[in-house]
Amino acid sequence: MSHIVVIGAGQAGSALVAKLRALDFTGKITLIGEEGVPPYQRPPLSKKYLLGEMEVERLYLRPESFYQDNGIDLLLSDTAVSIDRADKVVVAGGKAIAYDQLALTTGSVPRRLPGSIGGTLEGVHVVRTLADVDEMAPACVEGARVLIIGGGYIGLEAAAVAASRGLNVTLVEMADRILQRVAAPETSDFFRDLHKGHGVDMREGVGLTRLLGEGHVTGAELSDGTVLDVDFVIVGVGITPATELAEAAGVTIDNGIAVDEFGRTSDPVIWSAGDCASFPYKGNRMRLESVQNAIDQAELVAANMLGAEKAYAPYPWFWSDQYDVKLQIAGLNTGYDRVVVRNDGDGQSHWYYAGETLLAVDAMNDPRAYMIGKRLLEMGKSPSPDLIADPATELKPLLKA
Repeated sequence: MSHIVVIGAGQAGSALVAKLRALDFTGKITLIGEEGVPPYQRPPLSKKYLLGEMEVERLYLRPESFYQDNGIDLLLSDTAVSIDRADKVVVAGGKAIAYDQLALTTGSVPRRLPGSIGGTLEGVHVVRTLADVDEMAPACVEGARVLIIGGGYIGLEAAAVAASRGLNVTLVEMADRILQRVAAPETSDFFRDLHKGHGVDMREGVGLTRLLGEGHVTGAELSDGTVLDVDFVIVGVGITPATELAEAAGVTIDNGIAVDEFGRTSDPVIWSAGDCASFPYKGNRMRLESVQNAIDQAELVAANMLGAEKAYAPYPWFWSDQYDVKLQIAGLNTGYDRVVVRNDGDGQSHWYYAGETLLAVDAMNDPRAYMIGKRLLEMGKSPSPDLIADPATELKPLLKA
């Protein structure tokens, strides 16, 4: 009987094994996870879960009984330490597990501050796992002083939760503006104003020189010479693909675990999906760090492991919740040279163009603009920027134009 082993019990791993069973695969399935809990949602960790508005069981993508009921061996608290490609064996939890096909859904790991500048002091946290948030939660009390390092979505979401809980929040971003790597200045301006309106002390163009303290962090020295007193620190300076296991096994790495359009790695019986996988896209190689990509790519890989031979054609979309604002993003803005701003009632949307070609849409509390923009991108349609800029233009008819 064929045995499929999946290493990495996150969003992609859970989606992949569930899809295998949905596609009537009757062989053996083993899902290996480092953490001691079933696969769970990560986005609510730093929001509803940290705020105490969601019980841990509600984070689970599927109840633990799902895996047993579907004949999926779920190995928790087991770390895969090696892959023997010649003998097709994975070593995890002290056991040698033979496979016929293997999927790597190992996800990503947060970047941490080096110990030389205080990154290993107690009270310095990242936001990635359930354990990370549980460790941080006792410090998140009203009046506490938190320093957030990094003005990307991770840092901004953490700032929103902290400010909502009544903490004194300072956020530093080394780049000239928040969201500089991922969004237009117009979107940066929107979220800067939002956070300042909630009392966040936002410092752009300022880096961290070092953290201060003996054992536990007590302060921070910034690149402009400012010294801050802090009770704890949240580091949100990005993530890197978890590729060590694949690299040690000799699988090709290129901005992640390199896969072809079907999700197959350089080893014909090893596949990869999710944050850790880089795939061909419009002549380049891309990784997408999103829930949507983890699910879509993993489900496609499951089908291809069973012989579908279907190429991955992503339609990227993302979201971020900050205070009472829901940001929804459709498409990829790489290469834009113009941004059109629309204000529709209580919402606002930013439309990215390269010449006359629509690339992406950022929609803040404007689900209509998001849904129509997403559909236009999927259809390959690009309304004139001047039409989008005209507040009198109705968006929905553009789908039929």
